[in-house]
Amino acid sequence: MKKYLSATFRNKYAYNAAFAGLLFLMIPAQILTAQEADQPGTVEIQGIPSFYIDCNRCDYNHIRREIPYVNYVRDPQQADIHLFITDQQTGDGGREYEFSFIGREQFSGINYSFKHLINRNSTWAETRDELNRVIQKGALPFVMQTPLASRFAVDYVHDGETEPASLREEDPWKYWVFEIYAGSISLEMESNQTEFDSRGGFYADKVTEDWKMRFRPYFNYTFDEIRRTDEDPVTSTIHRYGLDTYAIRSIGGHWSAGLFGSYISRNDQNIRHEVQVHPGIEYSIYPYEVATRKEITFVYQAGYTFADYYEETIFEQTREHLLSHELSASVGVEQPWGSINGGLTGSHYLHDLEKRSAEFFGRISVRLLEGLSLNFSASFEMIHDQLSLPAGDASLEDVLLRQRQLATEYDLNGSISLSYTFGSDFANIVNTRF
Repeated sequence: MKKYLSATFRNKYAYNAAFAGLLFLMIPAQILTAQEADQPGTVEIQGIPSFYIDCNRCDYNHIRREIPYVNYVRDPQQADIHLFITDQQTGDGGREYEFSFIGREQFSGINYSFKHLINRNSTWAETRDELNRVIQKGALPFVMQTPLASRFAVDYVHDGETEPASLREEDPWKYWVFEIYAGSISLEMESNQTEFDSRGGFYADKVTEDWKMRFRPYFNYTFDEIRRTDEDPVTSTIHRYGLDTYAIRSIGGHWSAGLFGSYISRNDQNIRHEVQVHPGIEYSIYPYEVATRKEITFVYQAGYTFADYYEETIFEQTREHLLSHELSASVGVEQPWGSINGGLTGSHYLHDLEKRSAEFFGRISVRLLEGLSLNFSASFEMIHDQLSLPAGDASLEDVLLRQRQLATEYDLNGSISLSYTFGSDFANIVNTRF
């Protein structure tokens, strides 16, 4: 067997066919299922490979229950096989999973990866079962080199066709996916206070190899009332409604260009109407096809804004026409040792370079050593572009009820955490009581 194999498969048909070739010298089949041998007894623990699964969207109990013929360990340093799973949403609402099998110890040097699509109509139970089937097939090149090989049998599925049907049938919706949400309504009442919040909106998305489009109107409404003895109640009404839209065109494996538009009205920020039109361009150092594992991108946008305010601003404006531009850089890395996500964004208005803002954000999660992980996240924004701030002083009620935006020069938040796991090396037992 080759010591290194790297392949990318975009659908389950290519996946099955490729694995049939991969396992040709071992077992001539496309789909295999594990089942117990007829003879009694168990394989010695030394003959069972240790398995570590690194996944944010997996049901570990279900995996351990349905795939019991490997040893599950709690740290990648203890594993013979490290399975790293990442995923991203597809244009039609489904998910594309990428499986990376990394050989360690006795399997050192055997590494390969592939992708698998799961339909957006699949239930969670169907998704779990499908992920288990893919994991089993992906682990076979490792397992077949152990004493467990004698416990596998071949189950060949034949549909009477030598070639699969067309992978892309005619789509009557032309790749458009629609979503309506109008049920996010909450009401909380106490003897002295009432809170009401409602949110609604609509998504229309289209994602193809060449285009990514969105049209999204939305509406949010919040009402708060505080009743006081022998005094008038204090009420707060905040609305935020608007529209986000964009059309992004792929230009090769590293470039893309887009046009972004938005409309917003929100009284808590003194914005009666605000319309923005911003063209932009993006460059990705790594090809987009590997973006689920690592990405470094740069985005530049420039455009026009029209703003109409409820009240005169501190700059003595009731409406204005603005030109601005923005440059941002971001990095994302998902690896077995941990993950890094972060970026830097800077922007300013062209009529006054002092009206600017800059933001840094980042999150790092690192496995320091066996069982020990360090997590750190932070964001810092320098704010000098609050053009919509109304003139005059804010009342105490407006401040407490967040009905009025306050002037600030920065916004800082962060967190740090350390976690350590120790004890038994193995994690084979499934117990879901309570």
